[in-house]
Amino acid sequence: MRKAIFLMTVLAAVSCTAGYDRINADPYGTTDGELQRDGYIVRSALSGIAAGVISTDVNTTQFTECLLGGPMSGYLADANSNWANTISNYNPTDNWTNVLLKSNHVIPTIYTNYKMLHEVTTDPVLLAVGDIVKVAAMHRVTDTYGPIPYSKIGKDGKIQVEYDSQEAVYDKMFEELDAAIAVLTENRTANFAPLADVIYGGNTQKWIRLANSLKLRLAMRISLASPEKARAKAEEAVNHVVGVMENNADNACLSTFGVDGNPINIAVKYNMAKHDDGSACTTGGDSHVAAEIVCYMNGYSDPRRSAYFTPSEWDGVEYAGMRHGIVIPQHSSVGHKYSGVKISTTDHLTWMRAAEVAFLKAEGAVKGWNMGGTAKDFYEQGVRLSFEEWGAGSADAYLADATSVPTTYLDPAGSNTYTSVISTVTVAWDEAATDEEKTERIITQKWIANWLLGNESWADYRRTGYPRLIPASAEGNKSGGVVDSARGARRMQYPRDEYVSNKANVEAAVANYLGGPDNMATDLWFASKK
Repeated sequence: MRKAIFLMTVLAAVSCTAGYDRINADPYGTTDGELQRDGYIVRSALSGIAAGVISTDVNTTQFTECLLGGPMSGYLADANSNWANTISNYNPTDNWTNVLLKSNHVIPTIYTNYKMLHEVTTDPVLLAVGDIVKVAAMHRVTDTYGPIPYSKIGKDGKIQVEYDSQEAVYDKMFEELDAAIAVLTENRTANFAPLADVIYGGNTQKWIRLANSLKLRLAMRISLASPEKARAKAEEAVNHVVGVMENNADNACLSTFGVDGNPINIAVKYNMAKHDDGSACTTGGDSHVAAEIVCYMNGYSDPRRSAYFTPSEWDGVEYAGMRHGIVIPQHSSVGHKYSGVKISTTDHLTWMRAAEVAFLKAEGAVKGWNMGGTAKDFYEQGVRLSFEEWGAGSADAYLADATSVPTTYLDPAGSNTYTSVISTVTVAWDEAATDEEKTERIITQKWIANWLLGNESWADYRRTGYPRLIPASAEGNKSGGVVDSARGARRMQYPRDEYVSNKANVEAAVANYLGGPDNMATDLWFASKK
């Protein structure tokens, strides 16, 4: 049935050639069929931009979410022993470094559809939504590389253009979000065609909350590099008349995929091992759950584990993570036994959730920003929202636990055990703790709640040092001394093709904006403490 509806949608979109400016207009005098046709073609453009946030292309998603963000954040570990060059080992080949900057399914997809949106409608509400989605996608690109082409991209139809410094990229993104928020606030009671919107079904106020929440996220990102600007933007977002996400109904989720369904579900299960009886290994293939997230959640007896992980196949070990940044063991004999990602073909892709916003406000409150409440209340709200989202029951006992700490990592295979204490942070809020201890507690629980939003959590780790992660092993760090295992990768180097197709501009960016050599050890602007 879904395929039939999709085909009808495509046919309707093809047959529509005019009337785009009436999408948000009063429907009197316009037929339902005309409105639906308008909704379909705008939906095509907005959906195309949205596909660049977390790509619906499986191969792209595997690189960006499973092989980049997942391992760098302590969520996932590479499990394909045939890989000699990986991001986790700090020696990726060019096809791995392409990830967000050179993939045809990210920047070209975003800007082709962004251009189409501007061609098919002049409705300021729809254009504002397009700007919000563009920022949601492109901030992931700058947070991966640092300086990127941004303000000049798309002009004259060009993508290979001059770079902006990361500070300039953030300034432009704040400018775009502020403009979009202003337009949508002026039209906040005027919802648009539900068919045009795969995220919120045309609900304008929810788009305002997402825009303000993104603004808060970006403000917190630059809180070390530009503290006064960060505070101003964060307070504007939280104290806006519509405000930020408050509950899980506001979560920004994409659930419209191709025939294969959720791309992360497919990507983590690539190259699944087979059991002796020929049955498929239920714990996944190329990617398994990382050691850190399991150690933290096991230590806290976290009831969300059953929603996040599949059980391990090690005798007597319910959940077991694989250490990343190691020499990968054989999957057919050892690797398949570690816990896998519990995810289905129909699960949605989450861009941002209310729990994250609560933790952002908690961190802001610790900094003394006007977030409209106390750090403790926002922290506990974030945990409760996450428990509610994952169906984990009451969070009362969890929040009262002042003694449990993450477990030591004992590798069931024995070869990659990490005997050092990962962290001594507990769950229960401690008002007497230092601001740094409060920040670690907030970021740790934010990290657990933001499960599989690896690129976001990697950015938090580089900015704050939290959560504390297990370093790459001595054998697993193949960077030749470039990357410090204790700090981990700080960015992705520019793909070699950029030095061919956009040579002058990338070289100028490295010389003038990057602040260090073009390698994985150079800190980005937002992560550089002043």
